[in-house]
Order: sequence, then C-alpha cells, then structure tokens
Amino acid sequence: MGRHIAVLGGGLTGLSAAFHLSRRLPASRVTLIERQKELGGWVRSTRVELPGKGTVLLEGGPRTLRPNAQSVLELIHLLGLESQVITVPKTSPAAKARFLYIPEAYGASIAGLQRIPSDVWGLLRSPLTRILVPAVLQEAVKFNNKPSALRDESVDSFLRRRLGGDFAQIFGSALIHGIYASDSRQIGIRSAFPTMWDAAERGWGSMIRGSFLPSKKGLQQDYDAGDVAQLMSQASVFSFQGGLQSLTDAMEHYLAKQSNVEILRNSAVSEVAPNGPGMEITLSSGSSIRTSSVVSALPTPHLHAVLPTSLRTTKPFSSLLANPTSSVHVVNIVFPGPPSTIHPAGFGYLIPRPPQGYPSSVNEEPGILGTVFDACSVPQQDTNATGKHDYDDAQFTKLTVMVGGPYPLPPLPPHLSSDGSAPLPKYMQNILSQLSKHLSRPLPTPLYWRIKPNHDCIPTVLPGHQERMAELRGALSKEFGDRLQVVGAGVGGVSVGDCVEAGRRAALGPGLD
Repeated sequence: MGRHIAVLGGGLTGLSAAFHLSRRLPASRVTLIERQKELGGWVRSTRVELPGKGTVLLEGGPRTLRPNAQSVLELIHLLGLESQVITVPKTSPAAKARFLYIPEAYGASIAGLQRIPSDVWGLLRSPLTRILVPAVLQEAVKFNNKPSALRDESVDSFLRRRLGGDFAQIFGSALIHGIYASDSRQIGIRSAFPTMWDAAERGWGSMIRGSFLPSKKGLQQDYDAGDVAQLMSQASVFSFQGGLQSLTDAMEHYLAKQSNVEILRNSAVSEVAPNGPGMEITLSSGSSIRTSSVVSALPTPHLHAVLPTSLRTTKPFSSLLANPTSSVHVVNIVFPGPPSTIHPAGFGYLIPRPPQGYPSSVNEEPGILGTVFDACSVPQQDTNATGKHDYDDAQFTKLTVMVGGPYPLPPLPPHLSSDGSAPLPKYMQNILSQLSKHLSRPLPTPLYWRIKPNHDCIPTVLPGHQERMAELRGALSKEFGDRLQVVGAGVGGVSVGDCVEAGRRAALGPGLD
C-alpha cells in the first residue's frame, strides 16, 4: 500500500480511471474525490411512475451509445452488464430514419421536417438532394484549397471549403448542435472530426479521395470485452434497461467493494500542488491528502483554479481556460397515446442554426437544438400498466428536447417538473408550441414533463485545441513529471466513449489524454 493515487472528479472519466487503476494496481491505494454527493457527472437516469399508465425512464444527460467504443464494451463485460443491454437494430426505424427540421427562412422548398436520405431511393425523393448531391460531387473533384500554413479551422470553415456554404450552414451546424450543443463556427475540425481532417490530408485536400486511401493506424490496444462485440454486431445504438446510469452505478458499486479504494463525496478540491516526490491535495474543508500522483478529471477551468498561483498565469496552463462551455436544458416530455400520434417513426431530428444568426437575448421562441424520439428507439425502458413493453399500442410517448447551447437560456431552478395537473409555465408552453410547429400537428397536454438545466456541461473546443494541449502536455511534464495527468472532456473527446477511454488510458500509464 505504498503507492497512493488520487482521482479528482467522479464523473464518467474519473470513475473509469478509478475502476481501471484499482484493477491494474491492486496493491496501491486509490482515492476518488468528488465535490457532489452523487457520482456519475452528467449521467442521470430517473424512473418516474405514471399513475394508471406504467413507468417511464427519463435521461437527464446522454441516452444512447454507439457500439464503436471498445472501452465501453469492455466495461460492460467486466461489470457483468450484458443482461441489461438494450440494442437498437440497424434495421429499425430509429436506426434508418433521422430527420432535420429546416426553418422557413431557408426557403419553402426545403422547409419543415425532412428525412435525411439513407439510401438511393430516399436520395431521389428528398428535397435535401439539391444540397447533398452537388456538395459531394464537387468535393470529390475539387482541388486542394487549404492554405499551406493552416493547422486547424472551424468545422464551418472546413465544410464551406470542401462542401459549400449550404451544406455547412444546414448539415454542419445541425450536427454540431447535436454533439456539442454549440456553434459550428467555433468548434475546431481537428478536435471534433479528426477523421475528416486526416482524410482530406491523405486525399490531397479531398475527404472523399482520402477515404479510398489507407490511413495511418494508431497504437492498437487489447480490450477484454468478452462476447459483447458479438452482442452489438447488429446494433445501431444501445442503452441499458435502467438507462445509462446503470454503467456509472455499476462502476461505483464495484469501487465501493474494493479494499484499496476510498471514495470521498461532498469534497471539493481547493488546491493541488507538488509536495516533495509526491502531491498534496487540499480540500475545501481544510484537510489535506498526500499522494504519489494525481489523475485530474475535473473540468479544465476548475483544475486551473486549484493549481499553484505561480502556474496559473503562464501560457501553457492558461490554455485550461481557452475553451468556453455550453449549457443545455434537457426537457423530458411524456404525452398520452402511442408514438404514431405524436411523431414519425425514427430517431429524432436536429435543427440548423438560424440563417439570420443566433438571438442575443431570451425570447418567446426557445432555442431548440433538436429532439430525440425516445419511445421509438428504446421503448423497452418503459412499461405500460400491464407491465409489458409495447411500442405499437403504447399508452404514452416519451421524447426529449434539447434547448440552449449557443441560444440564450432563461434562469431556472435546478429541477422543474410537473405531472400535468398544474398549469404549464410560460417557458414550457413556448417549448410545446415550437414542438407542435416542428411536428406539424397539435399536441395533447403532457402526462408528465421535466426540465433539467445542465450548466457548463459540454466544452466548446476551439480551433488550435490540439496544439494547446500538446503545449500543456509539455508543461505538465516539466512541472510535475509523471505526478499529474489531466484527462476528460475538456482535454479529449466529449462522448461517453471518449471519456471512458480517457480514464482507461490514465490507468495504463502517465501522460495527457
């Protein structure tokens, strides 16, 4: 028990790091420090009883995962969660039908809820074809138009160069709304979509040309995923019977049983500094902990605030403050009646940014980024009063609306919900009005609704992020050696898979991920 490693932050990345450290180094002490009572970060799954109707599972953060993250598949196997997995088949409407809602300001010919073509027949019928086909054809033959000195640029700039302004404005901005809840003119292409950038580099400027050429393979890692990959072989996305919190809860329960792991809750970190050959962590309570090394999974601004004052003003460490963050209101709504009476079969829809730009202040039209048709993708999470999972003859329809990001948000209490018996607040009325417009149908009074404000939940990785992180990596090595690793969404990717992978790598050895 001579070696002692502290993990700061009990979200996805921190839990993953503590889990893998406890397994890899059973003779070492691992202390997980979290400022809140609950672990799991933004992952929050809540089951709600609907009197006379059944139960419904609501997600306050991420809700489904793609089966391409080997680190997550490994966790499922190591934690024994296979029996709880719910897969969405590639042949299902939720996998094949995805939509864009095009505002009227883009033109009457494409306005409204439009299905994104997924096959040749859909491409021939879709109003979006006049944007998609010319964009793809011109990208394949367009000469390299990247300035030689350019090392990174925004997603919007990259897509405009290669696929044209209409594609970047409509498809690019909508995609960034769905992933980062941000403005595609701010997000760096090399951080958001490194495979696009790399393909264009291989293809003499063209992503399409580059896709036909072999890519450089990174370091191959071995994952102990058992038969989980086979379980996912026909899945488009997946979740768990009890929601994504099943994953974080399982890691928490595992750690609680380990003799070499200590979990400190309600423990905010006020300072992290070198102390001789090790590190010293001071908590807001005034107590301190001496450790051999530290893995920080804190949001980067929080880490910056607790570093020694002498480091905070230096250029490498000031990069911890370089990226702004997006805040999102996650609005869960449960309507009476089956999904076919509320929305078309499919996964949901995203909305591109307004042609006239984002408003500068809160108005009566909430800034909706997109909507997920939860009842279509994961109906198994909910039960009717009979105790059965029944999509075609369901007694209620669950969906989730994402509001905010680059749009101004009104202030709200931490939790706002109602079973429909009380009058709807104005904000909720405006959301339902917009939703009715998007779906082109009147909507019934919800059986239940809930608004969960997630403040500063997603980093907006600006262009140049990779270079800043490389510079930070060097500064960390110089100041701390191998005693401080920095991982998490503010450093690497923002997806669940990225965060789990970052924690796993932190446990495999020193370095910045």
